[in-house]
Amino acid sequence: MRALILEDESSLREILSIILSNFNYEIDEAGTLQEGMEKINENDYDLALVDLRLPDGSGMELVRKLKREKPETEVIIITAFASTETVKEAFELGVYDYVEKPFKLEDLKLILRNVTDKIELKKRPVETAIPEIVGRSKPVEKLKETIKKIAPYDVNVLILGESGSGKELVAKAIHHLSPRKNRPFVAINCAALPPELLESELFGYKKGAFTGAVSDKKGLIEKANGGTLFLDEIGDMPLPLQAKLLRFLETRRFIPLGSTEEREVDVRVVAATNKNLKEEIKKGRFREDLYYRLATIVIEVPPLRERKEDIPLLVEFFAREFSKKYGKEIKRISKGFIDYLTGLPLEGNVRELRNIVEREVILSEDGILGSGYSSTGEVKSEKGVEIPEEGVNLKELLAEIEKEYLFKALEMAEGNKTKAAKLLGLTLRELRYRFEKYSPKGGERN
Repeated sequence: MRALILEDESSLREILSIILSNFNYEIDEAGTLQEGMEKINENDYDLALVDLRLPDGSGMELVRKLKREKPETEVIIITAFASTETVKEAFELGVYDYVEKPFKLEDLKLILRNVTDKIELKKRPVETAIPEIVGRSKPVEKLKETIKKIAPYDVNVLILGESGSGKELVAKAIHHLSPRKNRPFVAINCAALPPELLESELFGYKKGAFTGAVSDKKGLIEKANGGTLFLDEIGDMPLPLQAKLLRFLETRRFIPLGSTEEREVDVRVVAATNKNLKEEIKKGRFREDLYYRLATIVIEVPPLRERKEDIPLLVEFFAREFSKKYGKEIKRISKGFIDYLTGLPLEGNVRELRNIVEREVILSEDGILGSGYSSTGEVKSEKGVEIPEEGVNLKELLAEIEKEYLFKALEMAEGNKTKAAKLLGLTLRELRYRFEKYSPKGGERN
């Protein structure tokens, strides 16, 4: 990956360069608008960090050119001198984010981590990314390492995890990283079929085995020959069928319904459940011997609430998937939408998140995913705001509100500007800048 830093302060360029190098970028630097223009004419960049106030012009010129000629380049604006109109234009152009100086390094690192994930995701076709596990959190990194370690070995695997946490994706990842990857991956949900039908689906049947069996049918076990058989929700398999499955796991042989001929297949079995099988064993609902046959390797999939830092990347992934599916152009994802999702319990895990993103992509009309969510993560109300027929001057209205908060905070802090800044969530420098903006003589009010 390659990044451009356009910043006239050499010390800040050096800091940004060090940070970006930790994300494995090749870095080019420019200190003027002209140098920056020359760089983007000569090279393609995955990411550009752009200061707006430069010695020879505005960084917005470079942003406009990039988004016009090389829209795939992600842009982050870093500046202390952006007007509301400039910020609005930047986001309309598709800028990834805006960081106001002075900034906290940890905040910038989080933004860079998320945009880097997005860039890496764009480099992979959706079709090849689907079987993989999306995320950079510690629980997911640990899960990926476990999958890499066990995938090459032809042993049975039991995947444990809550509903919607991605157990089938883990099973697919195991298959795709195994020597069986070019052979079939066959999945069946043991909870979705009645016992009689589940048995015939698994083991197949001969013509005349039962009413309606008008011809021979191969079972899923036979269809998976040479590949991987994924038994989802194995905890819901009825006890009589568990006994038949156990015999198959021990011998790799089975007899289709209505047949006397024994058949042998070569399959790897991966099972999954959201139930506590040890508790099911105690209650007599699951065979202990079957459990130990299945659980040669046990993998636990973390619920989404334990890896909420992965939500932005998951949203990017699903937004890209559904944008392609429904022919929608999503330029960016609103921060309010991410805040809203992060605040949800998401008991349905990744599946629930995926459904929410799909709905928002379908409903999106302005190219901004989740534009109906405020910066606090709440759904914006369509009521409560009234605009008179003659209209309002929004700039003046917002300025008056800002001034009231500034002077009220200073009053509450008894003139201590550091305390006043803290009350408003500002840095001292930002507070001074705002006071200077509103003071008639360019100074702060006593």
